[in-house]
Amino acid sequence: MCRSIRPLNNFEPVATSEEITAAALQFVRKVGGSPKPSKANAAAYDRAVEAIATATRDLIDELVTSAPPKNREVEAAKARERAKLRTR
Repeated sequence: MCRSIRPLNNFEPVATSEEITAAALQFVRKVGGSPKPSKANAAAYDRAVEAIATATRDLIDELVTSAPPKNREVEAAKARERAKLRTR
């Protein structure tokens, strides 16, 4: 999985449309093999991003968990610590 695609489920507040679209875009770029599509492929990329973002929102809305929601700031701090350990 792409490192830049982050888990979006079970956060308080819930994932925003921007976060979901960004994850969908990263997924499409990875699968499509290009960070920026050619003009000929731009419409296909755009449709794929929209479809994946919609599917992602539907998935997040339907998932059920008994775990308490995670705090974004705490999770971001943990990620920064993990990144520091990787760069050493």
